[in-house]
Amino acid sequence: MSAEEKNELLDAMVLRKATKGEILLAEGEPIDGWYGVLSGMAKLQTKAPDGRLSAFLGVPAGEWFGEGSVLKEPAWRYDVIALRDTTLIGMPLAHFQRLYRHSLPFAHFLIERLNMRLGQAMTVIESGRLRSPDERVAQYLTHFCWSGVRKITLSQEDLGHLAGLSRQTINRVLKQFEAQGWVSLEFGRVEILQPQALEQLANPVGNRGNDSGSQSHEG
Repeated sequence: MSAEEKNELLDAMVLRKATKGEILLAEGEPIDGWYGVLSGMAKLQTKAPDGRLSAFLGVPAGEWFGEGSVLKEPAWRYDVIALRDTTLIGMPLAHFQRLYRHSLPFAHFLIERLNMRLGQAMTVIESGRLRSPDERVAQYLTHFCWSGVRKITLSQEDLGHLAGLSRQTINRVLKQFEAQGWVSLEFGRVEILQPQALEQLANPVGNRGNDSGSQSHEG
C-alpha cells in the first residue's frame, strides 16, 4: 500500500473498548468491519438454547479474528467477550471489501488466515474425539505461544470454557504442568516457562504447530 492509502486506512479505523466480562461484539449485531485485538484478550462464545456456554477461540492482543464471517455473513454468529479490559481495532467493512477485491497481497493474507482457521477447526474435532485433557490444555496454551504470549491472564473457568474441560480438570492439569516446571501459576494467571514441552505434548506427530484450537464441550 502507498503511504497515502495507509494513512487513509489508519484514519478510518475504529476502536471498541470493554472491561472484563463485557460484550465487545454481540451475536446478531450487523457486521460493520474486520476486528483485531489491540490490547487485552477476547474470547468468541456462543450460547446453546439450554443456556450452556461454548467458547471456541481465545484471541490475544495482536491477532485478528472473524475474517470468514466478514466475507460471507450479514451479522455476527457469536459474542465476542472481553477476558480482561480489552480494546478492539476495526477496519470498516467498505475498506475491507475494497482491499479484498483489489489488493492481491491482502487477498493472499486472508487465504493464509482462512487456511489457519481450517486447521484449527480440524484440530478441535480431533481434540474432542481423541485427545486427553492434558493434551487439550497443552494444545490451547500452545496457541498463545504461537502469538508470542507467555503470561496469560485468564481464570481457570475461562480456560476450561476454551479448552472444553471442567474447572476442576483444568486445575489438576495445570498443577501437573507446574510440578513438571512447564508453567508457573499465580491467581488468575498462567506463565508458560517451557513452550517446547507443551508443544511436544500437544502435537506429538510434529506437524501441527499453527493448528492449535479450542474445544467447546468436555468429552
